[in-house]
Amino acid sequence: MKRRDFLTGAAVTGVAAASATFATPAIAQGKQEWRMVTTWPKNFPGMGVGANRLAQRITEMSDGRLTVRVYSAGELVPALQTFDAVIEGSAEMSHGSAYYWHGKSRAASFFSGVPFGMTSNEFSAWIRYLGGQEIWDEVYDQFGVKAFLCGQTGTQAGGWFRRELSSVNDIKGMKFRTPGLGGQVWERLGATVVNLAGGEIFQALQSGALDAAEFVGPYNDLALGFHQVAKNYYFPSFIEPGLAFELTVSKSKFTALPKDLQTIVEIACQAEYEQMTADFYSHDPQALRTLVEKHGVKIHQFPEDIIEAGAKASADLLRELREGGDALTKKTADSYATSLALVRERTQNVDMAYLAAREKFFNGLS
Repeated sequence: MKRRDFLTGAAVTGVAAASATFATPAIAQGKQEWRMVTTWPKNFPGMGVGANRLAQRITEMSDGRLTVRVYSAGELVPALQTFDAVIEGSAEMSHGSAYYWHGKSRAASFFSGVPFGMTSNEFSAWIRYLGGQEIWDEVYDQFGVKAFLCGQTGTQAGGWFRRELSSVNDIKGMKFRTPGLGGQVWERLGATVVNLAGGEIFQALQSGALDAAEFVGPYNDLALGFHQVAKNYYFPSFIEPGLAFELTVSKSKFTALPKDLQTIVEIACQAEYEQMTADFYSHDPQALRTLVEKHGVKIHQFPEDIIEAGAKASADLLRELREGGDALTKKTADSYATSLALVRERTQNVDMAYLAAREKFFNGLS
């Protein structure tokens, strides 16, 4: 997929219409049409396609009783205003990631990706079985919305850098696009951090407004064309070890739905969570080969002192949120930390031990 195919009309957020231009959802003979606004460019690999697929699942599973129409970033609202659109009633659903809304609640970032935090499987365990969803509901209740997990990237790439990194000193003064708690960690390492929607990053890199940027990983980054302006690609991300996506819905409108339609929305989100994860795991390595073999991208791991400094900054930040945050942020951070201490036991004792054995003794079947 070419970058221009899904960026057309999406990067210019000024095209967002005023509230008077929003169509009224259709309600006839027990059928409803809901609007889903997304933070992603049109037809964007992984997330944008996943939003379309989720809308189709809900529409088909409900036999058209709840039809979902998708609006990509900039079609109805700017990419980073989709959450507000649901709060204000301009849309019934939004598709994005919770750390974009940390300005509304510092607790929100815990429901997307936490520096040196949970992997995708660990995060899912927290949300579904260790009280995460209940706390998420409490955080979003104050805005009149409810969220469901609807996708995962797994551990992301660390980012694109114009210059090769030799030590943590190279971070100082760097203009770096990265959001959420991770952005705050990079700030503590000396970077000047900005948050831009996906469709705006390439132009900022190209113009020199950014020295570095991270977004997701090879599957998305190839499509966005970052390799055209930066050749140093770092792995892995230590600020987004398991980045989750959310479907946010108006709570009042959701609870007004018949119970079977509520269940359809929830089950469709669960199905999409699994499918999007598989999408990334299958397409990331293919895209990485293309970046290296066809575009001359250089793959690096972060210098150890950057990882060490990032770990210390992450621990300090999370400790501050637990000790000095508002009551709901503290409650969220406490639950997250307690759950991480539990689920990482399985990861370390089982998953990591197996992966170490496979790496050492098994070369594959080819």
